[in-house]
Amino acid sequence: MKKLIIFSIVLFSFAFAKAQQNNGWTLQECIQQALDKNISINNGELDKEVAVIEKRDALGNFLPSLNLSARRTVSQGFQFNPVSGFENNKRTNLSGGANSGVTFFDGLRSFRQYKRANLSAEAADYRLQNLIDNTALNVANTFLNVLFNRENLQVLLKQHEVTNSQIEQTQNLVEAGSLPRGDLLEIQATYESENQQIITSQNSLAISKLNLAQLLMVEDYENFDVAEVDYSLPVTSILDKEVELVVNNALDTRSEIKIAEINKKLSTQDLLIARSGYSPTVTGFLNYNTNAQEDTELAITDQLYLLDGISYGISLNVPVFNGFNTRNQVERAKINLERANFAEQQAKLDLEALVYRAYTDAEGSKVAYASALKTLEARRIAFEYSQERYNVGLLNAFDFEQSRQQVVSAENQVIQSKYQYIFNLKVLELYFGIPVNELRL
Repeated sequence: MKKLIIFSIVLFSFAFAKAQQNNGWTLQECIQQALDKNISINNGELDKEVAVIEKRDALGNFLPSLNLSARRTVSQGFQFNPVSGFENNKRTNLSGGANSGVTFFDGLRSFRQYKRANLSAEAADYRLQNLIDNTALNVANTFLNVLFNRENLQVLLKQHEVTNSQIEQTQNLVEAGSLPRGDLLEIQATYESENQQIITSQNSLAISKLNLAQLLMVEDYENFDVAEVDYSLPVTSILDKEVELVVNNALDTRSEIKIAEINKKLSTQDLLIARSGYSPTVTGFLNYNTNAQEDTELAITDQLYLLDGISYGISLNVPVFNGFNTRNQVERAKINLERANFAEQQAKLDLEALVYRAYTDAEGSKVAYASALKTLEARRIAFEYSQERYNVGLLNAFDFEQSRQQVVSAENQVIQSKYQYIFNLKVLELYFGIPVNELRL
């Protein structure tokens, strides 16, 4: 089961292309590593194994019991003999037996316990699936954060090269008398400021890599890195669908709702099991016993054969009064069932709120990304115009630098809005019920 789930969830890569660097981790590899190493998922697997054991326990209630026993007893001491008086005697007795029992009727308790065990196993599957989904999303978000910080650093490095070339150009203009020396000092100060920004960006990238490595439980932090990928925005029609349709699909498919529904069924079974305490119990039994004594003329095997006995019968147990124990158990089960009803309603409300928020976030990030692209285009055009004016001495260094910083800020906003848009789309698609192996760009 886990292999099938891993095969599907690994495809939750948002169609990232194959890594261009052999030593970098792809998103597929990150998700696979997380599923293999995540402690919560491993505990979920153990919960499934426990559920299987509980099913065997419940099934065993339908089967008869069988127990064997054997005993060897040695008695030694003085005993009174009317003829010879006190004598020191030693006797060795052997005994053995077998007993078996079976329940014919217990108020359907065993049947309901078996049904409950099956529901518990099903709930364990859904809990594991929920852990896998959440882990995959967490890994994807952290992975995208690394890509964002890397791309942002590349933008800063590129702008730093432009600033370096501007220093040389301004130096020539100052020497030619076209610009005052203050403009050169302004650009040099900008160059040093960019050095600080680059260091900060490098730290952000390193921290994001560290967070991803810790999430994957990779200990070699220094050599850990993600692969360079050739990535484009996903092509999806999820935002063309009505939000109500997305909500309804989420309510039908999401594991959170399935877990709440099964918990309600479990509480119902607990109530029925508690009510079984009012019913009489009918059991059958069969006992076999034999014994023998050593140091007698009759052989032990003959004694075991001659002195054996068998008993069998049916037992009826009718509960009359047990200190309100059964009644209290029933009342507690009713309360737990009401709680399960409320929990199911709350789970649906929470999921609806999450889906509406995810839908709104996806729409908002789409608009934000489109707006960021337009802003970047306008900033670049404005910067080209400012550069022309600066080159002929019609714009001072401060205003020129302001125009260039606006381009850098716009590029950063494009990167940030792009990756946020990607993540919001995939979250919404997952809520819609698209299987992870069918998610496409």
